[in-house]
Amino acid sequence: MATTRTATTQWKGALIGGAGTVSLDTSGVGTYEVSWPSRAEAANGKTSPEELIAAAHSSCYSMALSHGLAGAGTPPETVQTVANVTFQPGEGITGITLSVKARVPGLTAEAFEAAAQDAKANCPVSKALAGVNITLEAELLS
Repeated sequence: MATTRTATTQWKGALIGGAGTVSLDTSGVGTYEVSWPSRAEAANGKTSPEELIAAAHSSCYSMALSHGLAGAGTPPETVQTVANVTFQPGEGITGITLSVKARVPGLTAEAFEAAAQDAKANCPVSKALAGVNITLEAELLS
């Protein structure tokens, strides 16, 4: 069964000098301020499209890796993923780095690297961002 998730942004003014809010409508968990300076300079307590993409990518990737590992008979104890999304004004999103650390009993470093790479290639958010250079740093914790 397909699901649809909704967010709404209310923006006032021009790009430079304007500001807005983005609400996570489906979950209702919050409304967050956005502005050009929070996107192109310092966050200063506001979010940006790139931070929201980083949140989506890190959570999707963690789910995909956990699912793949469990399906292979080696469920993880923990998976922690950090997504760094780089934005260059005038160019757009120029790259994403996923850094994952996981504790997976009974798994070799080579098998973990293969599972981590597979999750990167097959996570739905990675697929949606196929035009962006996505790199992966994977560490198996003991």
